[in-house]
Amino acid sequence: MVQLSPSLMCMDLGKFSEQIAYLNTVMDYYHIDIMDGHYVNNMTLSPWFIEQLQAHTQIPLDAHLMVTNPVEYVEPLLNLGVEVISIHAEHLNGHAFRVSQTINAQGKKMGVVLNPETPMNLILDYLHLIDIVTVMTVDPGFAGQKFIVESLDKVRWLKNYREENNLSFLIQIDGSCNEKTYPVMLEAGADILIVGSSGLFNLDDDIKKSVALLNEHLAKATV
Repeated sequence: MVQLSPSLMCMDLGKFSEQIAYLNTVMDYYHIDIMDGHYVNNMTLSPWFIEQLQAHTQIPLDAHLMVTNPVEYVEPLLNLGVEVISIHAEHLNGHAFRVSQTINAQGKKMGVVLNPETPMNLILDYLHLIDIVTVMTVDPGFAGQKFIVESLDKVRWLKNYREENNLSFLIQIDGSCNEKTYPVMLEAGADILIVGSSGLFNLDDDIKKSVALLNEHLAKATV
């Protein structure tokens, strides 16, 4: 079964307690987008948000760092108990082995994020160190963008490479995960889907009904 990770930048913060209380019972991860307005032209959540969230959940947190100097966030996020720290390949290069040692020493997971244009050879030298590979199927930085189907070639490549090299990293998709795209994403080999506006939070005003619709859409995609 595919795992689910709601993108909390898309949730209704006016219903934070209600939505988190229910999502805690049905989700596998929480996806936390941290943007500084420089790496991408947007500003969203922050380590401060994670600190507040920790009091309301035991769900593992995946911090997606869309910031200019992501390595500087690693130690503070580990101190907050974040389970997965995901860094874009362009910024992880030159730091991957050292960051992996730091994260593994705390028993946590290192993730790498691939933009639609990121070449696969950029991560080959340290792919064996990675716990979760996130494939962006939209350009990073904003919710509600058009699905980039070409990104699924990366998912298929990663699935084959994992099998051929006896590796165990999970493949996660970020961007336009919804009823229309679930079939091709699952066929390509996704292990985790990050669900945001179109896949979860905008399906209904009631979070329980939204989750029910999400599960219905996934069931249809697996028939």
